Order: sequence, then C-alpha cells, then structure tokens
Amino acid sequence: MEELTAALLARAPETDMEPTLARVERVLDMLGSPQQTFRSVHITGTNGKTSTARMAETMLRAGGLRTGLYTSPHLHSIGERICIDGEPLLDERMLELFAEIEPYVQLADEEAAVGGQPPLTFFEVLTILAFAAFADAPVEVAVVEVGLGGVWDATNVMDADVAVVTPISEDHTAWLGTDVAQIAAEKSGIIKQDCTAVLAAQVQEAADVLLARCAQVHARVMAQGRDFDLNSRTPGVGGQLVSVRLGDVVLPEVFVPLLGVHQAQNALLATAAVAALLTEDLDLADDVVSGLESVVVPARLEQLGRSPTVLVDAAHNPAGARVLAAALREDYSFDSTIGVVAIMADKDLPGILEALAPVLDRVILTRNSSERSASLAALREAAAGLWDPESLLEADSVAEALEEAVVLSGSGRGGVVVTGSVVTAADARKATGHQDFGTIPSIATVGLEDPDDADESEGQQLLEEPEEDL
Repeated sequence: MEELTAALLARAPETDMEPTLARVERVLDMLGSPQQTFRSVHITGTNGKTSTARMAETMLRAGGLRTGLYTSPHLHSIGERICIDGEPLLDERMLELFAEIEPYVQLADEEAAVGGQPPLTFFEVLTILAFAAFADAPVEVAVVEVGLGGVWDATNVMDADVAVVTPISEDHTAWLGTDVAQIAAEKSGIIKQDCTAVLAAQVQEAADVLLARCAQVHARVMAQGRDFDLNSRTPGVGGQLVSVRLGDVVLPEVFVPLLGVHQAQNALLATAAVAALLTEDLDLADDVVSGLESVVVPARLEQLGRSPTVLVDAAHNPAGARVLAAALREDYSFDSTIGVVAIMADKDLPGILEALAPVLDRVILTRNSSERSASLAALREAAAGLWDPESLLEADSVAEALEEAVVLSGSGRGGVVVTGSVVTAADARKATGHQDFGTIPSIATVGLEDPDDADESEGQQLLEEPEEDL
C-alpha cells in the first residue's frame, strides 16, 4: 500500500485539474466504460454532500441493493473513499485494482504528454479506480460525490440517473468562480440530459442558474418546497426524529442519529434522491427509509469523549460554521464551551471565526498537520475583537490544543469543540484513538498522541486537495 500511496502522491492534486474530461474518458474507454455498468446518484453543492451521500447509500443498501459509495476527502485512509456495500475497499483489493488500471493510466499519460497536456491527477486516477471497483463488484447502484465543482470534475464522466445539488454558497472561489452564480454554473454541470435533478432550497442567484440548466438539458426537476420538504423534525438524544413529505405522501417518522437541522435537510435530500431513483410515484418502502437509522457520518458533531464532552466537526467554511453553531445551541447546554480551531490558509478565516464566536467562550487557535494550515499569526489577526485576550489561547498542534482544552474544561458540564477543517478533525480523531468507527471512550482514558512521536497518517498526507465536504 505504501507504493500505491507514493504513486498517487506523485501526481498533481485536484486543484491542478484541466478543463477537460478527455484523459479520464480515454482510460475508462480502454477499461470498457465501467461507469456505465450501474445506476448512479451524483451529488454536488457546497455543504452536506458527504452526509447526503452516506444517507442515500445506506437507504439503498437497506432496500436490498448492492451499493457503491465514492466520497472525498478521507479522514485516515484512501480506502474510506471507496465503499462497496458499506465497507471500505481493502488495501489488498485496491492494490489489485490499481495493478489492473495502471497500464491504461500510463498510456493515457503518454498520449497526454504528446499533446502537451499534463498527466492524470491524483483524484482522476482514484475516480477511475472507484468506477473499476464498482463494475468489478458488481454494484447495482453507486452514490458518487464530486471532488470539486462539477462540470470538469473527474466524476462527471458519468451520466447519472439522479443529480443532487445541496445548498450552494461561496467557497473555493479560486477555482469555481467569485460569486454564487458562477459557482452554481460550475456545479450545474452534473445535470445531464433527461436525468432527474433533486434541488435543495437555494438562494435566488443559484436557483436561476440551476433551473436554466435543467431546462437546457430537459432534466426532470424535483425542487425542495414544491416537490418535497421536511414535514416535521423533533430533536432528541443522539439525533432527531424526521418526517419527510414527498409529493402528497408523508413518510413515517424515522430516527436520524445525527444532530442539527442541517442533517435533517441532508436526510430530506437523500430521501428525495432515493425516491427519484427507485420509483416514479414517490412512495418508498419502510425498510428503505429506516436505513437512515443506521447511517454513520464521522467528524460531523461526532463525540470523541466524555467528562468533558469532546466533539469534532469538519466545518471548513462560514456556512458550515454557522450550521455547527446552530446545532450546538440546539442540542447542547454546556456551562462553558472551549473551541480548538485550525483552518486552512485559503479559507475565509474571519467568516468562520465570526460564525463560531457566539457559541465558544474560549478558543485555542492552532495549526493542523497540513502544510496549508493557516499560521497562528493569521488566525490571531482574524480572531481579533471576537474574544477578549484572556479567552484567546494558542497551541502548536491540534493534539496539544485538545489536551489543553480538556484540562481547562475539567470534568464538569463543560464542552470542547474541535473544528475548522477536515484535517483538523482527522488530527483530533487520531489523537483520541478514533481512526475507525467505535464506541465513545472517556477522554480521561485515552492518551492524547504526541504528534512528534506519531507517523504522519496517510490521510494527512493526501488531504492537500481542496476540502469540499465530509
């Protein structure tokens, strides 16, 4: 697996993608077009994509279908990105598949070089590998999250049956455009001829662009508010009861084991997407809907410890920070909340910190394990005026900041929230021994790992691509 990791790392990140799908299509053509062997749900948007994808896949699997799931970025290992029937691809199988596709990748690289084009990127190769894995399994349906944007994303070689667009806001402006309309135009590229477009409620600028694209390609539109919506939502311990309206049909309440109104919104979109794929009358079997009860989405208000309560959330833009803050207000009543915050340098630092300020009594600013992590000086400048000087602390690493936050919080009714980036979330999970899905230990029983004594994780190395979602 080390050789595969090295081979992928040697390739350009997704931010270096060219405005063409030709290289990916060339390899897939030589492989027999594996992306055409299964039905598919394709998901884009700014926030909520991974949660929506995981929910949709879980529901389809609960309905008895053999499923594939492709999401990004990962937390700790590449295999997390590619799942078959809910299980990450094993290292051994990934190595076998890479050996099968590598000669064709090399040939496409050579052809590209002759034409003055760069070789395939890391994400393009991984996408090819995912589609090959799905065809080989074989899966009946794949739920696929875009890596970045939509129109030129490697995943857009699919002609999906259902295209889902989660709420769009400003993010990745260096690559996708400087306003919401431009970003929506990029993301609308996944809406193809005669597919069903499942559209979340959008700001007007995004809605206009998306509806124009649907009309252009004759896509069937399922729009939130008109064709589907939340019927009811009741927050509870460890999750919430959610009821969805699809057309004139109100589905029974189902328990979603995730917190926040944004996760109810994601459950709504996932349910609408599954309905669009499986049936024309929008009436879903109980076992499909009940699949939501078993969904797992790590690093989304995930609890890493008790006494004190330690939460981690991968919010990495102002919109994500706002929904995190809203969920903390609704679901937790800490006597005092300490934030551990590390953000990528290319993000909206003031916007993220401003959204978090009302719910964090004290903040420990730090850097995560990525070279792209914002400096303490930049964070300090962005945080100026949001907290008084006594409430603004600093640490050299996420593990160090988390350890300090736990000590400051004590064992009473205080809370610790680690956020700001997918890499920050991965660092916190690693520091507390959460590199897979498991039970929640007491924070006092978990030794916080000293980053100086730890090997840099595969996830930390590969998360140099832009964070879209988790």
